[in-house]
Amino acid sequence: MRKEELRYLQRLGELYPTIGKASTEIINLQSILNLPKGTEHFMSDLHGEYEAFSHVLRNGSGAVRKKIDDVFGHTLSNSDKRSLATLIYYPKEKMELVKKQEEDMENWYKITLYRLIEVCKTTASKYTRSKVRKALPADYAYVIEELITEKAEVLDKEAYYDSIVNTIIEIGRAENFIIALAELIQRLVVDHLHILGDIYDRGPGPHFIMDRLMEYHSLDIQWGNHDVVWMGAATGQKACIATVIRNSIRYGNLDILEDGYGINMLPLATFAMEIYGDDSCTPFEMKGTSNYSTVEEELGRKMHKAIAVIQFKLEGQLIRRHKEFQLEDRCMLHRINPEKGTITMPGGKEYVLTDKHFPTIDWKHPYELTDGEREVMERLASAFRNCEKLQKHMRLLLDKGGLYKVYNGNLLFHGSIPLNEDGTFKEVQIYGKVYKGKELYDALEAYVRRAFYAVDREEQRKGRDILWYIWAAPNSPLFGKDKMSTFERYFIADEETHKEKKNAYYRLLEDEEVVNHMLEEFGLNAEEGHIINGHVPVHQSDGESPVKCNGKVIVIDGGFSKAYRKVTGIAGYTLIYNSYGLILSAHEPFTSTEAAVSQENDIVSNRVAVRYTSKRRLVGDTDTGRALKERIGELTQLLEAYRKGIIKEKK
Repeated sequence: MRKEELRYLQRLGELYPTIGKASTEIINLQSILNLPKGTEHFMSDLHGEYEAFSHVLRNGSGAVRKKIDDVFGHTLSNSDKRSLATLIYYPKEKMELVKKQEEDMENWYKITLYRLIEVCKTTASKYTRSKVRKALPADYAYVIEELITEKAEVLDKEAYYDSIVNTIIEIGRAENFIIALAELIQRLVVDHLHILGDIYDRGPGPHFIMDRLMEYHSLDIQWGNHDVVWMGAATGQKACIATVIRNSIRYGNLDILEDGYGINMLPLATFAMEIYGDDSCTPFEMKGTSNYSTVEEELGRKMHKAIAVIQFKLEGQLIRRHKEFQLEDRCMLHRINPEKGTITMPGGKEYVLTDKHFPTIDWKHPYELTDGEREVMERLASAFRNCEKLQKHMRLLLDKGGLYKVYNGNLLFHGSIPLNEDGTFKEVQIYGKVYKGKELYDALEAYVRRAFYAVDREEQRKGRDILWYIWAAPNSPLFGKDKMSTFERYFIADEETHKEKKNAYYRLLEDEEVVNHMLEEFGLNAEEGHIINGHVPVHQSDGESPVKCNGKVIVIDGGFSKAYRKVTGIAGYTLIYNSYGLILSAHEPFTSTEAAVSQENDIVSNRVAVRYTSKRRLVGDTDTGRALKERIGELTQLLEAYRKGIIKEKK
């Protein structure tokens, strides 16, 4: 036995100091390997739509209803199943409604408790008793465990369970107990959650989504481009801050910054009124501003223009500071002819500007901030850096997130892998070094973490600037287009200039050879693996399918964001990976929590099996299973070392 191996086994022996304890652990781990794999739930491109996200999280993309069907089959009507599902999703709200309509609440409590207990038993059956015990609510842990565990020693089981249920009702704890059971079912029906990016921007509640994710029992997050720009803003990167504020104003969501994160917008509002007081700022209309007054809309347009001009200046500074980013063609302000009110684009074509009023631009130094702009940005940068809630949310993204994830044979990422037109990996220069494929992802992620953790100030600054690069650069795996045409959309009427050409990745998703090469690059089996990503909405209304390359690629951005529904025709895709295979769900638009409770509306509209197997996948077939098998091997070696006298037991 090698010295290193002996040392490791001695350390392992500290955890399992006797033959008995090592043997017991082997038996426990071996039993776990033979359980069905836990259900994985995939969601992407949430874009601040908290209510829709919350509902899909509660219903497990149909997984809760599937459990109800499994338990009751044809013994319950569809109406009763729908009511039970709604109760599990919204126990408090549903019971308030039932109490107004139901005459015999005691009988309703009894029937409902028995139904929930049966669903709970089935939901818990694929987990070890230890794992279920950890998920139980503290107040009712013992009682729930008694109710969902078969007790061989009890002769009259029906009377035993009746006595427990009757006592719960008699002492007035039925409602609390129903809530506890419903939440436990929600907790157990999904073992692990994958969020494939773009939690932020467009919708009104990304901070609520982040609060919910902070409490979730098991998850990972693949950063989206909209998340990364918020991460940059949290570090104080000013181009990212300007972008975040501009996006928030554009979609009428300043409440996220002011109320959600307590970031004061008064300095920007005061500056905007002072500089653009007489300017109509027509190209800077906000989207979705029906709840705003005329005065609020007018102020919003002025703030919108003020921060947009600041953003274009800051981006110009950043691009010129980093020549290696090769984004000079995105510097626009020096191309403007203020006398003619035109701009000459990189291709040489001249366009008339839709807005010719630029009071803060010094045409000799167009990218320099004025004193007023500089003061506004300093105050905003301080507010972003010192916002405790925002920093907590960003830490969650860092702790649970990354640019990609390899999990149970699937490759998860938000956007794309930069490719050349021939399908080979594109070489991208990052701070003087060239990367491609997986190496590019790893290098960019390392720089992101330096933005938050590096001690060296230069490395920290590089990390902060790379966050903006990941947001906007054509070679960024999270953007994947030839340009971000923000300036053109504001200032040039010709829509040809607004077009953003996608990376070759999107054209080659049906090419099996290219897809296999991408899977193999990340260490996956090309025959068994899948790429699962979001970022670009699937236009279902135009006949586009989210399942590509014979099921090897699944794109699950179907339009959670209301802004996308005109082109997608639906309100989002989600994916379930249970022990029987991969199931894709297309969702109808979510109306409201009130409608979901009172009308028992669910939003899973269509479920399609992407990959199905008659033989259930077990824990032993997963990444967790492989790790457990390694542990069993190590413990077996430890047993052998004990029995041969190489290591002494510590009784």
